[in-house]
Amino acid sequence: MFPNESLEEDDLVLDKKTSLGRDFSKSQEASGKLNQQNEEDKLMRSVLENDKDSIEKGELLTESINNGVGSFNPDVLFDKLVKDYKQAKKIVGESFIRALTGYDPSYVEKNVMIPEFRRELQKRIDKKVNELKKKKLVDKDGGVTEKGYFLASLVMYTQELDNLKTSGLLGERPQKKRSFYGEKSDIKSYAKSDRYKDIDVKKSAKTAIRRNHKEIMVDDLKVFTRDSKARIQVVYCVDASGSMKGEKIGVSKKAGIALAYKALERKDKVGVVVFGREVKEFVRPTDDFLMILRTLSKVSASSETDIAKTIKTASELFVEGEGNKHLILISDALPTVGEDPEKEVLFEVANAAAQDVTVSIVGINLDEEGENLAKKITDVGGGRFYLVNDLSNMDKIVLEDYYSYY
Repeated sequence: MFPNESLEEDDLVLDKKTSLGRDFSKSQEASGKLNQQNEEDKLMRSVLENDKDSIEKGELLTESINNGVGSFNPDVLFDKLVKDYKQAKKIVGESFIRALTGYDPSYVEKNVMIPEFRRELQKRIDKKVNELKKKKLVDKDGGVTEKGYFLASLVMYTQELDNLKTSGLLGERPQKKRSFYGEKSDIKSYAKSDRYKDIDVKKSAKTAIRRNHKEIMVDDLKVFTRDSKARIQVVYCVDASGSMKGEKIGVSKKAGIALAYKALERKDKVGVVVFGREVKEFVRPTDDFLMILRTLSKVSASSETDIAKTIKTASELFVEGEGNKHLILISDALPTVGEDPEKEVLFEVANAAAQDVTVSIVGINLDEEGENLAKKITDVGGGRFYLVNDLSNMDKIVLEDYYSYY
């Protein structure tokens, strides 16, 4: 299923032709990594085989990361819920409460003051945290482990792939451009600009015979046209500021997975930049799907945004001569850091444009000021601006932007 979509038994083993498959093959060969690999294989199989327990734990971990839950301390979590439920719901989100307790959030809110219910709530939270520790998905202090992040990334990936299937976004997008170096497509008559190696001998001979020519004439020649396969390097920049906490950051991560899935399928490369006040983490454009998936799975919201620094860092990640360079930036606020944030941002966008980097902005519920700045950024950066009010369309918009830069 990485990246094959079928859940047949044979597909539970990773395709070694994919970058993700290659990554796992390397880890199997590396000294000291075999046990870790076996654990990851078990997790992967459990998710792909739709094991309910593994998926529920992965969803809980994902919600904890997306909502900035520091650690799985059962006493602290319980106290937050019972002392001020409304505030707790605002901080950790309804999805996390549902995944942690097994109860609908409205039911918890209705009964949280009842002593008997509180005792049952405490038991459920203790049990859930102990299960996470037993599975080594969180450590003794309640922090998410690498194994936990891996499970969260698998669940996130399968959910997004199912969403892409349902919405019909897995289909191949045809290209309009033509190139010498693409794949053979239609047949057309020969022109002086065509290469001899693209001549279709059989088609040319048939045309000459049909015209009763004893020899193949220039007018008989037929050549293959080729769909353009110009490579693209895409750097996906995810805003991890505090205002992105919860569903916003969740759908942004999944849209990044959709982008990586489709881009790597087309032999393009994808990089990631996670930013807030500082650039928190980055991955240079790569075909390593697992690295992208792991990086996105760990994105958690905090602090403010520094768009200028993000664009500067992202622009420096591209490799010259490895295809067109495109940057997609996801944010719900533009920007909040710097003496003159707008001026600094536009300066860095102009620098990026001078390096042939195009910049698109996907703005989530931006206010009028943010929308105006986003339009300026994309005007200078030669990219596109998308205003997102419905988060369910995020992956569709990100893929549409990617397709527009073939």
